[in-house]
Amino acid sequence: MHLTFTLNGEEIRLEDLPDDLLLLDLLRDRLGLTGTKRGCESGTCGLCSVLVDGALTRSCRTRAADVAGHHITTIEGIHGPDGGPNDLQVAFLEHGAVQCGFCTPAMVLAGEALLRRNPSPTRAQIRSAINGILCRCTGYVQIVDAIEATAAQRSAGEQRP
Repeated sequence: MHLTFTLNGEEIRLEDLPDDLLLLDLLRDRLGLTGTKRGCESGTCGLCSVLVDGALTRSCRTRAADVAGHHITTIEGIHGPDGGPNDLQVAFLEHGAVQCGFCTPAMVLAGEALLRRNPSPTRAQIRSAINGILCRCTGYVQIVDAIEATAAQRSAGEQRP
């Protein structure tokens, strides 16, 4: 199979891929983007989530062939203007939303997807957006706090690195 798609803003062209290759395996094993985590491999934990055309998508349940022509964003594609952490990632650190870190890439992507479509979400909307991504450390409160703080900061026009 031949595959062309946009990955973190860069056009990718690949050849000779197996037809049954999963997006998770393509990202981690073939492209070396290990920020996308391998969890349950059944679509239940949400740790493998990436953005496909801005929508949160479980890469363990998505065939690589299905992303042809689409825009994929992994955690490696989320950064500030200087290449360092963006404002949401900084908020995760400031609010203690990063503990073991295993769910963090998926949580940040879920937060970005939400804030792009709804710049001023309620706490209930934030909880709904991260629903389905398993976190065993934080209890989710710090994650909701970080996304809420970023929304407020962005709404106020404040930019951080």
